[in-house]
Amino acid sequence: MELGILLFAVLLGATGLGAFVGHRVRHLSDSLKEPFGILQGALLGVVGLLLAFGLSLAVSRYEARRANVVTEANAIGTTYLRAQTLPEPMRTRSMDLLVRYTRTAIRLSDHVPGSADARASAAAEEQLQRALWGLAGEALDVAPTASAPRLYVESLNEMIDAENTRIAALANRVPTAVLVLELVGSAVALGLLAAYLAFSGRGVIAVVLASLLVTFLLLVTADLDRPTRGMIRVPDTVLTDELESMAQPPAAAAPRSP
Repeated sequence: MELGILLFAVLLGATGLGAFVGHRVRHLSDSLKEPFGILQGALLGVVGLLLAFGLSLAVSRYEARRANVVTEANAIGTTYLRAQTLPEPMRTRSMDLLVRYTRTAIRLSDHVPGSADARASAAAEEQLQRALWGLAGEALDVAPTASAPRLYVESLNEMIDAENTRIAALANRVPTAVLVLELVGSAVALGLLAAYLAFSGRGVIAVVLASLLVTFLLLVTADLDRPTRGMIRVPDTVLTDELESMAQPPAAAAPRSP
């Protein structure tokens, strides 16, 4: 909400300034109207392209984050199922650690990327990964020729890779220079449009409505670019569902001791 108010205040201020300047130099409209019209028309076209470009970048990053959550949830689910085929005591200890790992992955969705809480969650996940990898090594030592520990190690490695990809995607933001350029370009374009309409003696209501529309576009772009804040969030439902499925009894019994 605060960001939307700030964006609208900047754009509305630029519109008001343009209307004021246009009204003050209205007596020069015969000589300024044509160049202003050409300039504001060209600038509006460029700003339209910038807004579309910025929104496209934000949407692609948002979709990538959603896909990464699904990939990680699938990797955790596969690892949990294969952990059920490990010999005891690695089986039970690994399954317990995977439950804790999933809870930590869900908490990561609520923290701002790069914040202290996010770094703490990432560090906790890394510790759990090391513990899981150590148990996988023990399972391989117990049964070096069995296929179950090898398949488990493969899925565990994919799970770790998926988590690293997800963390990197959360921090992958639209460049600040692009957002600043969109805001500055929109403010200048709307100011010139308001000045051009003031030259013509027309109302500026249409420019105010245009300011609202541009504000909404900029706000949506910024909201998509903030994965853990704002109104548009990256859902972690698939991770929550995976955690709930872990509460059920294991589908596979522990292998018999040789």
